[in-house]
Amino acid sequence: MDDADAGYDASAITFGTDGWRTTLDEFTDARVRMVGQAVADYLDAEGETGTVAVGYDARETSRGFAEELSRTLCANGHDVLVSERDCPTPAVAWTVTDRDLAGGLMVTASHNPPEYNGVKLLPGDGAPALPAVTDRLEATLRAPDPRPEAEWGAVDEADLVGPYVDHLLSFLGLGDGGLSGLTVAYDAMHGSGRGVTDRALERAGADVVRLRTDADPTFGGTPPEPAEARLDDLVARVTGGDADLGVANDGDADRIGVVAPEEGYVDANLLFALVYDHLLDARSGGAVRTVSTTFLVDRVAAAHDESVAETAVGFKWVAEAMAQTDALLGGEESGGFGVRGHLRNKDGVLLALLAAAAAADEPLDHRLGRIREDYGDIHQDRVSVDCPDDRKEAVVAGLGETLPEQVAGVEVEAVNDVDGFKILLADGTWLLIRPSGTEPKMRVYAEAGDPQRVAGLLTAGRELVEPLV
Repeated sequence: MDDADAGYDASAITFGTDGWRTTLDEFTDARVRMVGQAVADYLDAEGETGTVAVGYDARETSRGFAEELSRTLCANGHDVLVSERDCPTPAVAWTVTDRDLAGGLMVTASHNPPEYNGVKLLPGDGAPALPAVTDRLEATLRAPDPRPEAEWGAVDEADLVGPYVDHLLSFLGLGDGGLSGLTVAYDAMHGSGRGVTDRALERAGADVVRLRTDADPTFGGTPPEPAEARLDDLVARVTGGDADLGVANDGDADRIGVVAPEEGYVDANLLFALVYDHLLDARSGGAVRTVSTTFLVDRVAAAHDESVAETAVGFKWVAEAMAQTDALLGGEESGGFGVRGHLRNKDGVLLALLAAAAAADEPLDHRLGRIREDYGDIHQDRVSVDCPDDRKEAVVAGLGETLPEQVAGVEVEAVNDVDGFKILLADGTWLLIRPSGTEPKMRVYAEAGDPQRVAGLLTAGRELVEPLV
């Protein structure tokens, strides 16, 4: 029987924007073992003989897959520290850095529906793995190749949540009731933030109203993505006066959604500006944002004599630029943010505490009003155009040959090609067209000062893309 006959077929394993993620018909025990073996081979090649942390999210299948990874790493001579419960991805990333481990693996499909699962590699610095690493993993995928049993490592369970929460409270100086008098509605969306984010908020002194903090591997029938359309109850609670703010995490709690009493759901671009504005009250440093994230961040930075670096979409690129520029805050328009001194990785639990700390200093609606008054208003949206993966390269090439001199009636001032094409217009608006790193689609983004202008830009963007697909 060859490897393929035994289910050890590498053809379905592809590392995208944030790890390998796919449906359970392809995310199998055998392929998970192949990933574990590739990670073990990579660590051996790098001379990393230390312990590996393994975590997993709240999906029904995740603990079992985590055990498969643990056994494979153990059989290759590595000690393994596996989480005693499902946990946030940032808890695993922080554990890797705090304990100086060889690396970490997180079994999660993040915000995808329950019929998906995935795995993320967290190298020793706790940041997302760059393509230089994941390309090596893909190139060396093979069936497990255990060492003699006498050379096996040990697998131990550990509490990865408690020490992580202690660190967050210390890092933000919230250990002495800094959130006293604040009421926070927290929606875990049945994900791995339950019993973690709400626990941290409560320990910081906040009164917590809990929503969807029970375990449900089906996520109540909706993908655990903290987008406005999936947070109706949270929005109703906060705008109805039950809380001073609302926060929600995605399935593995590395992203966040925030709700303010008057604003309602806070667009993640505005949230980036709000959190950065709050951090700059007491700290200094630039920011890193993806090409799809708002220029509002640049305006906040300029007012404080700070600079902003722009990267391709994907937090791995944000993390890399944070290291290069020593940025205070890195983020993206999908609600993922990392803070200097903690992790160069997304952390939705930390951001929940930061949003609450900002609200304790100044009500969020007041702060948002001041940001708009000082820096202007922005609106952003995106649409997707179906595009087979094998057509993406040709579509991007075709766009490069047909970029117009005007878009939606306004002159093109410049074009940024760091990730697809970001078309900067003379009126300060922009249109971005790029291939999705996770789905067979082309993404079209637009930003402007009013929603009508955004809608017009998105229509123009679709008209540029669709003939090329």
